[in-house]
Amino acid sequence: MFNKLEEVIDRFREVEGLLSDPAVVGKQEVFRNLTREHSELSLIAETYGKYKKICEEMEGARALLRDADPEVREMAQGEFAELEEEKESLSQQLRLLLLPRDPNDEKNIILEIRAGTGGEEAALFAADLFRMYSRYADVQRWKVEILSASETDAGGFKEVIAMISGNRVYSRLKYESGTHRVQRVPETEAQGRIHTSACTVAVLPEAEDVDVEIDPGDLRIDVFRASGAGGQHVNRTESAVRITHIPSGVVVSCQDEKSQLKNKMKAMKVLRSRILDQRAAEQQAIQAADRKSQVGSGDRSERIRTYNFPQGRCTDHRIGLTLYRLDSIMQGDIGELIEALSTYFQAEMLSGHES
Repeated sequence: MFNKLEEVIDRFREVEGLLSDPAVVGKQEVFRNLTREHSELSLIAETYGKYKKICEEMEGARALLRDADPEVREMAQGEFAELEEEKESLSQQLRLLLLPRDPNDEKNIILEIRAGTGGEEAALFAADLFRMYSRYADVQRWKVEILSASETDAGGFKEVIAMISGNRVYSRLKYESGTHRVQRVPETEAQGRIHTSACTVAVLPEAEDVDVEIDPGDLRIDVFRASGAGGQHVNRTESAVRITHIPSGVVVSCQDEKSQLKNKMKAMKVLRSRILDQRAAEQQAIQAADRKSQVGSGDRSERIRTYNFPQGRCTDHRIGLTLYRLDSIMQGDIGELIEALSTYFQAEMLSGHES
């Protein structure tokens, strides 16, 4: 680990020098990438600096453990124990910081929520989930833009697709992909029976042009008239757009904008992200030697969480975490879940990396 840390410090100093080079400052793309790298490396350099300082202080305390005065030895022993605990904590932080970084962590996301089993109740739950993520995004000062939505008469969503942009969005929400199950009594249920419904959530990193090259000849673009729930929002012009990527079979529709051009641009954003996600899934399937290596991969067939309204309970099945404050969670207070998932999967990565 320490050889790797010394390499990181050397690179950190090199990047610092490059950032002050006028020739580099004039190249916007290079300068932006170096600034991002400097930000990442500075945390490792700062933590390693604290670690080395603790090691020096431990040497001083170790010398006092041999002092002739019993009171001095006792004081040094207490100090040494505190320093040892702090050293172990910093060592753990450094191991985590040296883990390979997910290249998508800095990216914005395409959030896709679809109603599954449960009919209208599932569609209403899809709307509840979208509201939950939107409110969490507000707290994080992220921007939420609906790219496409298929509403129901009761105010639910058969499907809603949105772009969420801001600081490190993917790093925070990447573990939300999967099947979300709800248990509650629907408003239309006269007998008061609890129904179980489900929605799927997909969190895709926003794909940039450099991530996915699409040959225009591989696309089939159809235009049609937009329409909403119950015949509302009927458009007299053919502004809605459906794009089919023929090689992969990926199909994206967008009809939220009155402008055909805007709908096409939004649809292309979603298309790129879906193709990038498809390629990543294919690569992961090839690399996965067994089921264990796929745990937490974001497979959307996996049931990841249950929201039980009668008991006010939310359970994440991957980490065995149950919280009894469903009301606040549905209002967007999901930070505790996000942090717990991040810690769990970091530990999994660390365990696999060290073995």
